[in-house]
Amino acid sequence: RYLAMVDFALGHDRVIAILQPAIDADGTADEGRTPALSPIGTLGRITHFTEETEKRYLIALTGLTRFEVVEEAATLTPFRQVRINTDVFAADLDPGRGENDVDRPAFLGVLREYAEFASFEIDWENLEKMGLEDLINACVMASPYGPRERQALLEAGDLRQRAEMLTALAEMEMNRSQPGSSLQ
Repeated sequence: RYLAMVDFALGHDRVIAILQPAIDADGTADEGRTPALSPIGTLGRITHFTEETEKRYLIALTGLTRFEVVEEAATLTPFRQVRINTDVFAADLDPGRGENDVDRPAFLGVLREYAEFASFEIDWENLEKMGLEDLINACVMASPYGPRERQALLEAGDLRQRAEMLTALAEMEMNRSQPGSSLQ
């Protein structure tokens, strides 16, 4: 079904809606045959693709905007399709919006601490050159968190809230590993 979805996207507008299964109250994703979908997702445009074999693509997606699901479409395709509304996320189309509301040095400080804690190798020279929005969103994509945390990061109201949530998650994880921590 994923091959059919990519073929369909390549033959049309090259856009794919990315959604994860809905998160239950206990924090787990619905793993059923046709799981319920999370109410908020992301649109990605296929900006590069390579057909590796007859049954494999390597694709690069560029994020466009978040969306809310209006309804799932009844289709005969092997992949699911949704009708969406992007109006509430119009600010996503304004690159760099909210960067001035984020304390970049503080965010980088926590990122340095977390990289050391988790033994990540980071190219700090190139990272320093990144726009803050790209940096924060790259951290979200690379984060080791589960579906509930990832969905919360996606649904954060603005860039500052996303940065604060990433910072809080990293600090909680680092504190949990401290001897005598009540978070263990």
